[in-house]
Amino acid sequence: MLRVVSWNINGIRRPVQGVANQEPSNCAAVAVGRILDELDADIVCLQETKVTRDALTEPLAIVEGYNSYFSFSRNRSGYSGVATFCKDNATPVAAEEGLSGLFAIQNGNVGCYGNMDEFTQEELRALDSEGRALLTQHKIRTWEGKERILTLINVYCPHADPGRPERLVFKMRFYRLLQIRAEALLAAGSHVIILGDLNTAHRPIDHWDAVNLECFEEDPGRKWMDSLLSNLGCQSASHVGPFIDSYRCFQPKQEGAFTCWSAVTGARHLNYGSRLDYVLGDRTLVIDTFQASFLLPEVMGSDHCPVGAVLSVSSVPAKQCPPLCTRFLPEFAGTQLKILRFLVPLEQSPVLEQSALQHNNQTRVQTCQNKAQGHSTRPRPSQAGSGRGQKNLKSYFQPSRNCPQASPDIELPSPPLMSALMTPKTPEEEAVAKVVKGRAKASEAKDEKEVRTSFWKSVLAGPLRTPLCGGHREPCVMRTVKKPGPNLGRRFYMCARPRGPPTDPSSRCNFFLWSRPS
Repeated sequence: MLRVVSWNINGIRRPVQGVANQEPSNCAAVAVGRILDELDADIVCLQETKVTRDALTEPLAIVEGYNSYFSFSRNRSGYSGVATFCKDNATPVAAEEGLSGLFAIQNGNVGCYGNMDEFTQEELRALDSEGRALLTQHKIRTWEGKERILTLINVYCPHADPGRPERLVFKMRFYRLLQIRAEALLAAGSHVIILGDLNTAHRPIDHWDAVNLECFEEDPGRKWMDSLLSNLGCQSASHVGPFIDSYRCFQPKQEGAFTCWSAVTGARHLNYGSRLDYVLGDRTLVIDTFQASFLLPEVMGSDHCPVGAVLSVSSVPAKQCPPLCTRFLPEFAGTQLKILRFLVPLEQSPVLEQSALQHNNQTRVQTCQNKAQGHSTRPRPSQAGSGRGQKNLKSYFQPSRNCPQASPDIELPSPPLMSALMTPKTPEEEAVAKVVKGRAKASEAKDEKEVRTSFWKSVLAGPLRTPLCGGHREPCVMRTVKKPGPNLGRRFYMCARPRGPPTDPSSRCNFFLWSRPS
């Protein structure tokens, strides 16, 4: 039996539950090892690893008993990325990063790219630069003893942001490239499995709120899946597409079979999600060899849950891992890197090289002359000019030239003279001034006392009471608006219960209240 599992892990460097008490240096190795042990699969495909090559450490890349393959995002750090871990008894015969072949190395690639003339080189490079696809090719043996080739395409398809229309175009072009490559592999005689996060809920049964979504069936991603998949049962002779959704093949009417939930709203508690993760197999492979297809919603640690399938075939491991294997990376291979590896030779024209050579010769002659005349031309410290000598501390406190200076000829009047120039007050005026001054002091003291009293009242009173939601009369939670717009950064109160179907009384109510600024 061959067991394959796919999981959008939402960050491979995050410590999983139960390993937080491990040493920091060993935490990553323990976490990845526990993940692989818990999934208990021959081939594990991970999506959204959010790791780039410069941040990939040896404990993450090399796990005992497995050989691993990574595809990194070349545009952003901590974004996207996929990885495939194969047990040593399922070592692939070839591995390749990307769908277009632009990142394929000379030896050990999968090949079979199909006709990609509809794409430009810049477009192909952009589609593969986000680290969204990884191919591994395996030899398998059927129960009849026949050897076949099986290609696994581990994909993390783009998400179409409603506020960015260009990402929908990018997503559909990625779908198109994926289909061309998969069909080319099928035409070459290989069995194909596409597994991973496709970022599209195919049917209304695969989405918790498909009824309330406008034009659900008209979504471009769902139309593409209609063209790719057979929409009939496994035993039917007619079909539309060359691939089969393996889970719906075994569970065609299972409701609530979701693989992704919103972590912000706590929707997983009430199973208020959608099915975005799939194991798609070519029609012949699914009908002849698939024994089961399953979801693992009990596995926590991400906003997705793992999905997988079991095939009635055995793997024929390759004698040596393909060159893409992470253990062959220079930083993990145990070979010392030379400094020349990081230097790029500068190409110069013959004229520039000749001028540079003349400049070097002139520099050497000038240096020799300076050394010969060094003793006679170098001034001694005692003979150095006053301008080059050590400065006095008082030199930094000279008066500014811009500020006008008082003339020494002008004499300011003395305090007795100033007092003589003032007009004397009568006793009545002095008495009135004393009364006014006393009342002003009393008023200031009263205002200061009131300010202190109000301040301590606000401090000792504590924070404002949390309002109760209208549906359950329970304390609300405070959230902050993160969407760009006029209300960005404002805080508000909402029901603290997890999101769920509107008909479920235990789910979140629609209470909303803006928070008053403190």
